[in-house]
Amino acid sequence: MKLKLQDKGSVDVAETAFGAEFNEPLIHQVVTAYLAGGRSGTKAQKNRAAVRGGGAKPWAQKGTGRARAGTSRSPIWVGGGRTFAAKPRDFAQKVNKKMYRAAMRSVMSELVRQDRLVVVNDLELEAPKTKLLATKLKEYDLDSVLILNEAFDEKLFLAARNLPNVGICDVASMDPVVLIRFEKVLVTLPALKLIEGRLS
Repeated sequence: MKLKLQDKGSVDVAETAFGAEFNEPLIHQVVTAYLAGGRSGTKAQKNRAAVRGGGAKPWAQKGTGRARAGTSRSPIWVGGGRTFAAKPRDFAQKVNKKMYRAAMRSVMSELVRQDRLVVVNDLELEAPKTKLLATKLKEYDLDSVLILNEAFDEKLFLAARNLPNVGICDVASMDPVVLIRFEKVLVTLPALKLIEGRLS
């Protein structure tokens, strides 16, 4: 299949990588797993066994007219332990490589179908200036955009970091969440070929 270059001409890409069917349940599963993997899971609370004190019986079992109490660290007492105390846990969900690649193919293909993938020959800046990058993005009529480069480019990174609704990412650190976060995805030709090689 052919993809139009924003500068001039077109480029041939593999149908398998950019012409896959949209698989919403799979994308949802992969995105959920990716976000779950980013959770720290370090929440911890104390149950009645872990709370300090409460060793002595607060008052006699009978004769006081009050309810029976064996410890001052009961969950219904102020200062008591939690009934079902939270413990550190791992939220990671298993997603195998085949599923992950299929989800990425589905996302990239949907970006193509919705005309949200903008391909350019290159995106080199003379200097790391926000104004230079803002001018280039205005030429392409891009507002909310993710810039996908083949490798980390310090000039691009420095130029983009102060622009609202503009993200920058290289192919190695690309993930499904960042691809669907922005309205458009601006990808350079070398990056497109790298993506094609990974997804074909």
